[in-house]
Amino acid sequence: MSHRPRMMFASLAAAATAAALLLSACGPGPAEKAQGEVRLQMVESLTNPTRTALLKKLIADFEAKNSGIKVQLISPPTNQADQKIQQMLQSGKGVDVLEVRDTTVGPFSTNKWIYDMAPDLKGWDGLDALTPNALKVTQQGGHSYMVPYGFYGLSLFYRKDLVQQAGFSGPPKSWSELVEQAKKINNPKKNVYGYSFRGGLGAGGNAIAVISGYVIDDINKDNAFKLTDGKTIFSSPKAVDALNLYLDLFKNAAPPSSVSWGYPEMVQGFTSGTTGFLLQDPEVIATVKQSKTIKEDQWGTAPLPVGPTGKAAQPLANAGWGVAAGSEHKKEAVELVKFLTSGDAAMTFSKENSLVPILKSAADDPFFKDGPWASYVAMNQSPDTYIVVTQPRGVAWSTEWGNKSDADVQKLITGKAQPAEILKSWDEFWTAKWAGK
Repeated sequence: MSHRPRMMFASLAAAATAAALLLSACGPGPAEKAQGEVRLQMVESLTNPTRTALLKKLIADFEAKNSGIKVQLISPPTNQADQKIQQMLQSGKGVDVLEVRDTTVGPFSTNKWIYDMAPDLKGWDGLDALTPNALKVTQQGGHSYMVPYGFYGLSLFYRKDLVQQAGFSGPPKSWSELVEQAKKINNPKKNVYGYSFRGGLGAGGNAIAVISGYVIDDINKDNAFKLTDGKTIFSSPKAVDALNLYLDLFKNAAPPSSVSWGYPEMVQGFTSGTTGFLLQDPEVIATVKQSKTIKEDQWGTAPLPVGPTGKAAQPLANAGWGVAAGSEHKKEAVELVKFLTSGDAAMTFSKENSLVPILKSAADDPFFKDGPWASYVAMNQSPDTYIVVTQPRGVAWSTEWGNKSDADVQKLITGKAQPAEILKSWDEFWTAKWAGK
């Protein structure tokens, strides 16, 4: 949902050159292949060392159960990954299995770069094991361009000790309370700040989380960038109030350097003990647990802050594994996708990567009912307060929108544009796109 970087489009010529360089640097040569052995190249996009190590372990399990198939995992740096994946897809070589997200599935499928696995998944018992949300993503529009490995849902990570020291009995429940507490915690002289603000890559997503909470009573649940009257959420006067609050949060409770913070920096700000609050996906639970600076009893998670009417919009973003259209080993590639999204492998990936799970059986697992996961359970148990909505993340222009919204948030927090100006531009952008212009 909010933390994932979007792909950056390059020219075909530059893409082909870069892809060739990438392949020559990391691709296995013919001499490395054993006779009759199938070599799959798999590329991840949300790279971090812990996650990469986990994937390699799961791949080793797959190889042990599928003799004759070897998998090479390619792990580009997160900020470059989508561009590299696109380059490889455009070249038609060097990738068999790839990470596909709700923000990339639209452009990838529109350009016919990824394979429709729907015929291959017919009769697969793994489909019956998926939650309704996971099955819906797998079979979206009658096509199966990916099988999700998990869902991302926002919650508020907070420092229990800093909240208490600031004179509050517990974490904030609303956006206005969050601003109040963050300001109280903010103490630049001690290098302590209230909030891990996202001003760089992915900035637009967090701004929209605030706006959605303000317009929730009028929102279209099936298209959460629309109001029930058909206009965009950005056209609402309530959206101006939301962006004014968000700007206040940056100016008075965030580190100055957060003007350029993306996902890694904002998470680092929290795990290093610098900031008191962080709005992020559940995968960050694992990262915070590994922090040497914050002790286990110093932090927790709270439900997504609600807007003025006491409700929040909860968009469940997703990501998964797909197969490249140019793969020469589609059968084996599909088998790897099935393996990673079913049984023990799927449950292990959800737990160790801290994701909302895709399997029905997770509902009975104590792991997902305790500790930092409690906030997600609380939200799921209160659907009238934390209203699940679907954002239009798979549209063909998602990358264009991502680049625009990030740039516009930069204008906002650097004083180059006012909230009303930004929202007018966003309203015009989506209105024109939906009209086919």
